[in-house]
Amino acid sequence: MEKKRTYRSESRKAQATQTRAKILSAAKALFQDDGLDSVTIEQLAQAADVSAPTIYALFQSKRGVLRALLDEAMPPNQHSALVEKGMKEPSAKKQLALTAKLTRKLYDAERAQMDLFRGAAMVAPEFRELERERELRRYDRQEEFMRLLAKHKMLAKGLTLVKARDILWAFTGRDLYRLCVVERGWTSAAFEKWLAQLLVQTLLRPDAP
Repeated sequence: MEKKRTYRSESRKAQATQTRAKILSAAKALFQDDGLDSVTIEQLAQAADVSAPTIYALFQSKRGVLRALLDEAMPPNQHSALVEKGMKEPSAKKQLALTAKLTRKLYDAERAQMDLFRGAAMVAPEFRELERERELRRYDRQEEFMRLLAKHKMLAKGLTLVKARDILWAFTGRDLYRLCVVERGWTSAAFEKWLAQLLVQTLLRPDAP
């Protein structure tokens, strides 16, 4: 009996994963073709060949669908691995280089959806709120790293912890990547190298390791 229950449970999980992927694929296509603000849950359900209650059960709302699309651009395990590696790195300069690498990899992964989400944030209040939510989360995640730099007196002369956090948050934002890589045609590797140098020169004292 236990084997049957385990099999059924695994089967349900696999089916839910497939359904989720099908909904996200349909959502991405619809959002790109029709615009985020005009697509309804009912239209999405029809395109994904599922029921509207199924979408609500998995994502709660259209905002939840968008959040899932953004979060899955870069798998959480890849993101966490780079963050963990950076926190363990004893060199402040190398830590910032890893920060630049994480920034580049994240926005490389998001690039296909970048214009879509940027446009949505401009016209739809619910998506503007989601963008603010994600940016605040990014700001909070950077706090521990910057506190470590401040604790070991590695920040540039006259730079407070708050200002250093603000600078790191601004320089690692999506818009800077978009302007350099998408609009001006930089390679993402060139952007990463430049960003690492910019962070080191702006945030660290000259003799920081």
